[in-house]
Amino acid sequence: MEATPALEARPLMDKDTFLDTFHQENWKHETYLCYEVELQEDDAWIPVDKYKGFLRNQGADTTETRRHAELFLLELIRSWELNTEQHYRVTCYISWSPCYDSARELAAFLGANSHLSLRVFASRIYTLDKDETGRRIDTVKYKTGLRQLQAAGAQVAIMASKEFEYCWKTFVDHQGAAFLPWDDLDKHSEDLSKDLKDILQNQEN
Repeated sequence: MEATPALEARPLMDKDTFLDTFHQENWKHETYLCYEVELQEDDAWIPVDKYKGFLRNQGADTTETRRHAELFLLELIRSWELNTEQHYRVTCYISWSPCYDSARELAAFLGANSHLSLRVFASRIYTLDKDETGRRIDTVKYKTGLRQLQAAGAQVAIMASKEFEYCWKTFVDHQGAAFLPWDDLDKHSEDLSKDLKDILQNQEN
């Protein structure tokens, strides 16, 4: 079962969709985002199962205006009207890290909602932005966006084997099949983690 490019979040993702879009060497144009919410009670985090699911971006393969998955997630969170007297943690597992614009939107949202914290685990680092004509180009703006997101209090990290397996068990219609890591998954995760660490720590580039 695949998510429609809208606010509707289906219970489980088709397993082939997950493998195609989250594989670190597949450069799919779609962005899929799995999300879950936990409520803090003393030192524990309690899952809020009704706020768990997945969604995707609204891209060129649809007839609707293009929109990023992270912005759909923000609309969902606003619609939940979470109690501002309690603290919630939103965790995202996303096939591409947020672009510059989406990272800024997420950072601004965190700044305006102190009762929420955010963790973002990305399969890959999105490095493209758009110039004034709308053409996709490789720039350093995405690095600034990720730094701003971290500065707003978000935890930003690369998905490792345990995150891929968790997503498989939690968000995918795996029909009883175990998650089988692809070749070099751990190496790709380690390399991407080093790249991300350099981005977040190096303010010069």
